[in-house]
Amino acid sequence: MKTVKRVESIINPKILKPGSVVYVSGNAATPQVLLEQLARDMDIKHIALFYVLPLGERIKPLFSEERCQTITHRVLFNSVLTREAVNNGWAKYHPMHLSEIPRYAPEPDGPNVVLCSVAGPDNGGNYSLGTTVEAVLAAIRSAREKGGVVIAERNARMPFVGGTAIPQRYIDYLIDVDYPLPISPVHKPDKRAMKIGEIIASQYIKDGSGNTPGSTLQYGIGEVPEAVTTAILKKNYQHLGIHTELFADAMMRLIKKGLVTNKWKQRINFSVSSIFLAKDQKGYNWLDFNSAVQSRPSDYTNNAFVIAQQPNMVAINSAIGVDLHGNIWADSMDARRIYSGIGGQSDFIRGAQLSPGGVAIIAMKSTTRNGRSKIVDRCPAGITTTAIPADRVVLVTENGSFDPRSLSMGERAIGIAHLATEDEREKLLKVIRDDPAFHKPDLTMHKGVPGFIPYEKAIEG
Repeated sequence: MKTVKRVESIINPKILKPGSVVYVSGNAATPQVLLEQLARDMDIKHIALFYVLPLGERIKPLFSEERCQTITHRVLFNSVLTREAVNNGWAKYHPMHLSEIPRYAPEPDGPNVVLCSVAGPDNGGNYSLGTTVEAVLAAIRSAREKGGVVIAERNARMPFVGGTAIPQRYIDYLIDVDYPLPISPVHKPDKRAMKIGEIIASQYIKDGSGNTPGSTLQYGIGEVPEAVTTAILKKNYQHLGIHTELFADAMMRLIKKGLVTNKWKQRINFSVSSIFLAKDQKGYNWLDFNSAVQSRPSDYTNNAFVIAQQPNMVAINSAIGVDLHGNIWADSMDARRIYSGIGGQSDFIRGAQLSPGGVAIIAMKSTTRNGRSKIVDRCPAGITTTAIPADRVVLVTENGSFDPRSLSMGERAIGIAHLATEDEREKLLKVIRDDPAFHKPDLTMHKGVPGFIPYEKAIEG
């Protein structure tokens, strides 16, 4: 390994040659000094870069229309930085399950260059991949096998997250940097989010203090995860586990309160994640050499068979919309306007369904901020769905929860309609009533709505 002081000595056309395929670590581990130089050096041309959610304002010029003319961005999960480039055709979007991304690296057209962030070394001389692993480890191995190059930033503020580390010899060039890591602000849940959290905690999360396993949790960032955490803390559930693709402050709160012990988990009795984000540097400092959490590549964290082994797996994700058939979409506004990406939602939906006592949940507010209903008659034509009607997915809004298992298409449509606001519900029920394609479901409701539990009843537990 060679330590350098000037970024120009390692990010230049001699090292990043035309035809190079580059894998770049993303999220809070996005190597911003390396990428900033790549944006500046217009002599670096005809290379392809792969990313999962790149972050950091200083690299914004890398995705300008001008820079996109001479390098190819292949985006696996959109961020605020890449959205314009992807949706204007300057960059390419690849719909891929997070679990599948590491499997691409060894392919003949896989990466031969890696730009990443590290922390360390530890006492054994090993370097942590910091806050993001996903496919970085697989890409490093691929680059080494192809005779390529691995270039790493060692950010003074990057925590050493245990679980996945590489020896020094895996790194060809190292540069020391010091700049703030990207953060994910925590927004206080509103009343609707709090209702969703209360429903989930009351109906689907299990205490592990007795002779039966406590729930193993997966959820990410946002108002709903914060609300779920608050509801769990209020109920004081014990001996929970964490197996997730993204670890954020909400889960940190559970560990700090002693509710997460991973007592019932299989294979690894630690809180495991592939990506870590915090609301501030204090959160990243908490992760540093913290044995309560471990990092793993996404072909482990998001492997449906590994997820299925976790007892009472509760996978909580969100979506952009759901239609009356039960189609769920989460990455796009319409067929060709990409907002985020496939990510790991489908991985956890499939894995949780196979877990003993497990449940896959899509939790979302019934309307957008501008009042547009997320519960609609039909999904947009050509949209990419992250779950289909055959998936056993529980739907939760502030109005209640709906379990579609064992119900017909018409019965499901009625239950889904009841997740909407009152006005929208009546419109959707009229659609169901008037359309014979729903096979004449019982709309008299004299026995209640099959599978649907309204908020007031749901929080009774």
